[in-house]
Amino acid sequence: MIFDIKLIGGRTVRRISIALSALALAALAAGCSTIYRSPAVKAGVSDTGKVRVVAMTPETVLVANRAAYQPKALPAVFQVSAGSGAGASPRGLGTLPEAPSTQDGGRQGLRLDPPPAADPGPYTIGTGDVVVLSTPSTQGTVAELSGLLAAQNSRNGYTVQDDGSINIPDVGRVRIAGLTVDEAEALLFQRLVESQIDPTFSLEVAEFNSRRVSVGGAVGKPGVYPITLTPLTLGEALAAAGSVSVGDIDTSSVRIYRDGAMYQIPLEDLYARSELQRLILLADDSVFVDTDYDLGRAERYFAQQIQLQQTTLAGRRAAIDELTAALTLRRADLNERRENFTQAVELDAVERDYVYLSGEVRTQGRYTLPFGRKATLADALFDTGGGIAKETGDASEVYVLRASEDIREFGAVTAWHLDVRNAAHLPLAARFELRPGDVVFVAENPVTRWGRTIDQITPSLITAPVNAIAD
Repeated sequence: MIFDIKLIGGRTVRRISIALSALALAALAAGCSTIYRSPAVKAGVSDTGKVRVVAMTPETVLVANRAAYQPKALPAVFQVSAGSGAGASPRGLGTLPEAPSTQDGGRQGLRLDPPPAADPGPYTIGTGDVVVLSTPSTQGTVAELSGLLAAQNSRNGYTVQDDGSINIPDVGRVRIAGLTVDEAEALLFQRLVESQIDPTFSLEVAEFNSRRVSVGGAVGKPGVYPITLTPLTLGEALAAAGSVSVGDIDTSSVRIYRDGAMYQIPLEDLYARSELQRLILLADDSVFVDTDYDLGRAERYFAQQIQLQQTTLAGRRAAIDELTAALTLRRADLNERRENFTQAVELDAVERDYVYLSGEVRTQGRYTLPFGRKATLADALFDTGGGIAKETGDASEVYVLRASEDIREFGAVTAWHLDVRNAAHLPLAARFELRPGDVVFVAENPVTRWGRTIDQITPSLITAPVNAIAD
């Protein structure tokens, strides 16, 4: 609309007045079809079905969490272990000592060279020993131990395995190798108490197989003899082997091979001095009674014993190497299968459960429910969504939309409503469990809604008057 000309400061000016209100209405009319329409949660019946809005409270959270859901589990390959094992090479037996060169076959050449006195200490349980758990009522026999039935084998006890452990039903493996009887009994007492079993028992060693001494040469019964709780003396070992049977005591001797060294006791000195008969033998000692002063024969006997031990050790090393190789292959197989699964997850080739984030969250998208555990509303909001957008989100309108799985409800939606304007309500988000297909929605605040409307109207206010003038 153009009005009359007026003079201002001596100049002629044409004043144009535009009816802003009319143009604004025109702009609104022109742009109403493009104005942003904010989504909102409305209770009632809609085209998609019935919508129920339920406020989140400690009680309603319990109701929501009752919805049946079993999180997807990781493949079994992630639950197994290849195990671990390592072998240690035992200490070498050393080389045989050189034969004395001054021996001339007579009594004067038999030099007394006994091993040094040694204190073996208390007996310690080792591999191969058989232990028995007995109660006072069984008087030393293997029977029921406070509800725990002892192992029933030919030796009526528990054999200490290669790893130093015994396996007790309902208790598990207990390592007792290297312990004294008292120490092993105390350890078993503790394990039985931890397993809630009445620990009224006593521990006995039924068979001594881990610490032995070999006796050979001119004896009645050459063989291997065990060291028991009582230290084994040289005289007792010879007596157990059937005593010494020699023709000439003057040329006979007892040789002891220990830790790579050979010691010699003339038989005449052995019978004449009782302290030599009480000489304590140690585990793995080899005793040889020589009747004709043939040092080579004694050396052959000792070499045979050494070869036997080396063969046994070599077999154990081979078994350990085989176990190590098997474990290596097992670990490689497990790692490959785990990597294949991880790659399949990265390529989205594995069926997963999702929750969707919409509205005024910092990052809209989908949140993947984890394996093996249930996720909460707080997990989805603050892990993937980045939390509520503080500039645009309405903290009073946070919803979890969940469709009913009951076909009779025709997809009815329950909107679990959380108002976090009071920060004391946030723990409810940490307790509200999500289910596959849930939609987390945060409404926009009124200022944001009006601001977006103005942002869309403003271009129309600018272009509408220009179009009016042009017309």
